[in-house]
Amino acid sequence: MNNIGPVPEYPDIKTYMNFSRKGFIIWDGDPWKEATMSWKESCYIHAGLSGAAITFEGKDAQDAISRSAINNVYKWKIGMSKHLVQCNEDGLIVNHGLMLREGEEKFRLMASAPFSIFRQIKEGMDVKVSAREMYIFQIAGPLSLTAIEKASGELHRDLKFLGTKMTRIAGIDVELSRIGMSGTLAYEVRGDMKDGPAVYDALYQAGKPLGMKRLGWNTYFVNHTEGGFPQMTGTFTFAEMLNEEYEVNPLELYDSLKMSGSIDPKDLRARMRTPGELGWNWMAKFDHDFVGREAVEAEYNDPKRTIVMLEYNAEDVLDTYASLFREGEDYQTFGLPLGTEPGAGGHADLVTNKEGKAIGVASNPVYSYYYRKMIAHCTIDIDQAEIGNEVIVHWGEYGHKIKEIRATVARFPYIDLPSNQEYDLDTVPKGV
Repeated sequence: MNNIGPVPEYPDIKTYMNFSRKGFIIWDGDPWKEATMSWKESCYIHAGLSGAAITFEGKDAQDAISRSAINNVYKWKIGMSKHLVQCNEDGLIVNHGLMLREGEEKFRLMASAPFSIFRQIKEGMDVKVSAREMYIFQIAGPLSLTAIEKASGELHRDLKFLGTKMTRIAGIDVELSRIGMSGTLAYEVRGDMKDGPAVYDALYQAGKPLGMKRLGWNTYFVNHTEGGFPQMTGTFTFAEMLNEEYEVNPLELYDSLKMSGSIDPKDLRARMRTPGELGWNWMAKFDHDFVGREAVEAEYNDPKRTIVMLEYNAEDVLDTYASLFREGEDYQTFGLPLGTEPGAGGHADLVTNKEGKAIGVASNPVYSYYYRKMIAHCTIDIDQAEIGNEVIVHWGEYGHKIKEIRATVARFPYIDLPSNQEYDLDTVPKGV
């Protein structure tokens, strides 16, 4: 078996993707229907977040990080992970990701860009920055803990939500954290990139008898959507592209973002989000100065939009396929399980009320095989956010034939299984 990045090369997996410096990751793993059922019935392993982890250490590290983020990192406990959210002066999100407080003056940013923090590190500040290539494997589902315990040979029932501990897998020291994007029981296993293939295969071999599936990047955003986790490279795009220091046309710089959907591709704002538009206002702490505080605080006090889930009308979705068998221009059909090819959050569909008034923006929809629904995150006017409200999604490419899809505002998050934070570990079979 060859090693081609953070994962092994399995002969039964046909499609890998060269993902920047990460090497190759799995694009299509096990069949997508099985994969999307895994975090409800068994478990999966996913390696797509592997890459550079940036460590900030020193007596001024907290200050630089806090001034870059809406969070107050001074209150974070050592050994705990948190969701760091960073904005520009207009309150638009430029970056977000997982940060671990490793020590009193030591913080590690993972699967996320460090530029916002770099801008806050001034000459003379005591902040040491270092980078480490790490694999990050997400293991999620009701049997995820069982598989990890089998692979490590020890129980991990003591690990609290967002907590971190060390263990060994395949004879290698690894970091284990109870966190994930499935919306249900989930963990991450992390370590040096060179050890990734051995650890991945050990986890997979331990989990395979339990029904573990190898989740590819092509299916990954289904769990983000179901679980109610807006993602900068899936649900929306980052306002970092507006930074004037690049001195290039942002549409040219980020052409690979695939500005798809019924909204004009030149309308970048429709593809960006504020914390309030994602339901993240609660993370903002106005007890410290940070970039964009004035805009974020104004939105906090007078929010205009929030995030909901939309269920697409099945008859209208099916009609896009039926149009292929009718004379004339056909509608854009829905991909499965992702509505369109995954770009870096560049998809935006116009959402209106029944009278045609613009009320929101829908992100790239996904098909949930578990719920048998086409669903999407939608940033919507607050007075339109009531569950059961009927809206219209304008589906198709800007300048081409548009299909008006009836949709209904549904629960957010959409997954209705026990959450990671509240999961009863006594119901999980022990792995040793």
